[in-house]
Amino acid sequence: MAELLVSAPAKINLHLEVLGLRPDGFHELAMLMQTLDLADRLSLRPTADGSIRLSSNRSDLPSDGSNLIVKAAELLRARVGLPELGVAIELDKRIPIGAGLAGGSSDGAAALVGLNALWGCGFSREQLLAMAAELGSDMPFCIDGGTQLCFGRGEVLEPVALPAPPALAVLLIKHPQASVSTPWAYGRCKEQRGDFYLESEADFEQRREALRGGPLLAALRGERALPPLRNDLQAVVEPEVASVREGLALLRQAGEALAVAMSGSGPSLFALFADVAGAEAAHRQLLPALEAAGFEAWVCRCTGSGATLG
Repeated sequence: MAELLVSAPAKINLHLEVLGLRPDGFHELAMLMQTLDLADRLSLRPTADGSIRLSSNRSDLPSDGSNLIVKAAELLRARVGLPELGVAIELDKRIPIGAGLAGGSSDGAAALVGLNALWGCGFSREQLLAMAAELGSDMPFCIDGGTQLCFGRGEVLEPVALPAPPALAVLLIKHPQASVSTPWAYGRCKEQRGDFYLESEADFEQRREALRGGPLLAALRGERALPPLRNDLQAVVEPEVASVREGLALLRQAGEALAVAMSGSGPSLFALFADVAGAEAAHRQLLPALEAAGFEAWVCRCTGSGATLG
């Protein structure tokens, strides 16, 4: 096999609820995540020297063992027990870095999926999901993508039964100089909201069930209008990060937007629209203000898949 290509799509959080603390110190979450057609591309070529080499179109990305792509390759090779396996990986990075869009996690998931095929490892989807969970909380979702409920620290998945991916378009924005530390965001959430954290598994399950049967999923099934989106991290990040405040204020000026929210721990922000024409019209409307404020912007569609070969 000369070369294998893998797509690694971005995700947004349509719902992010911080339920409480787990015994392992992580936060217990109830989320609804959705993949977009904004995607990185990985090119994989087998090598005969047993090395794992990563190159990228972004000089600010590490290419050593700290990168999730390399970690995924090393884990997969260790599990298959063939240390002589090698690969040269070229990453075409299109998802903004450090943006709350799971770009790094999706790249790692794509490496697992792609190398499982390239090296002929034969691991099942369930085995790949288990390996992904070892590497990162968002990575199991990035294997399959689509529209999924994500519980635990994000690795416990429940696919949402929809006849097709949501017919929604997204205007996504991020300030290239803005960054939000995920540990900081969760730490601030604990400081400000910790007194309201739930403590029992029964209470956690009650909130999960409320999300399963709530208005957001009903809206995605076309049964009602889209409700306001919930992101508990936005409630603590927005007051303290100027670019998040400014970007949300700009998106809220788009008259046809169905909802506006931050994704993950930020700093990426998005507005949802009924169709691509609405998102493109909002982009044109807001472009002068977005450019003046230094924001990058993308118009995206919701998709039904995660890491994909070809």
